[in-house]
Amino acid sequence: MYSNPAPFWEKGANLRDYGVNALFVHGGAITSQLMARAGEEGARVFAEFPTWNGKGYVERRPEAWPLNEKGEKAPAATWFLGVCPTDPGFRAYRMQQLHDLLERFDLAGVWMDYFHWHAQFEDPDPVLPETCFSESCLAAFQASSGIRVPSGTPARRAEWILGRHERAWRRWRVECLLGWAREIGDAVRRRRPGALVGVYHCPWKDTEYDGALGRVLGLDLDRLAAAVDVLSPMVYHGRMRRNPEWVGESVEWLSGRVNSKARIWPIVQAHNDPRAIPAGEFERVLRMGAGGGATGVMMFTAHAVASDPAKMEVMRRVYRQWQMA
Repeated sequence: MYSNPAPFWEKGANLRDYGVNALFVHGGAITSQLMARAGEEGARVFAEFPTWNGKGYVERRPEAWPLNEKGEKAPAATWFLGVCPTDPGFRAYRMQQLHDLLERFDLAGVWMDYFHWHAQFEDPDPVLPETCFSESCLAAFQASSGIRVPSGTPARRAEWILGRHERAWRRWRVECLLGWAREIGDAVRRRRPGALVGVYHCPWKDTEYDGALGRVLGLDLDRLAAAVDVLSPMVYHGRMRRNPEWVGESVEWLSGRVNSKARIWPIVQAHNDPRAIPAGEFERVLRMGAGGGATGVMMFTAHAVASDPAKMEVMRRVYRQWQMA
């Protein structure tokens, strides 16, 4: 189950009775009390870690705001604002948050979220800007690639890179993400041996939106699957204006795509936004999310399930069936 289970507990529900054996909770919402109660009810706790979410940071530290190909601050998407991933202050800030989290709680694992360059893919009309052309990103690109970028305005330098060395630029952006994944994975495994490292990620195929998975978001599924233990594609069918069958198709495709390099635990939509997800439809995507090579599944969100008795019954029945199989 994804998100703080408080709405579920407020209904008098016990995780064990509903077959829930894992909670995925934002790191900032995890408390000693939550850890203790989850353990008593048979559920491990995994921390959702908002890796490249710059909201709340870049407003205070504008040097970390992602810059677009015009050298301007990239506009925030409808609800997401990314960050310049090479800004040293931001990286130190995020890694300190991770170390503090690992010190405080005996977590079963950490799931990287917002793990992509500034963009928004969860909507039917995704926001796919070109970023980041900050001084720190240009310096890191040059150091990694050996390509000397001429001096000039950020817009001129971006134009030169995209016109002459786009492939090298795209490769470097992938490497930048993987560098974060490796550092986070090393920190988790060193402090909590046996803990899992997972990632919530865009569920698109490689070719969708003109290859935006790698071209804009910076995701190489093969290499990402080799760097983490679990992939959790965010198959939000209602939000992305897809039919429920797309969930099963996506999971099956991903399973074949990464060839068992990592386990697959999708996260499916129960949340009523931008349209209502009826209980029957929730059951369909829950079952399809657990098929096609997946070995686990979770739903978005605990509140969405707890607020609908029919969805609570669906989850209880389906999870208990699996538990007893």
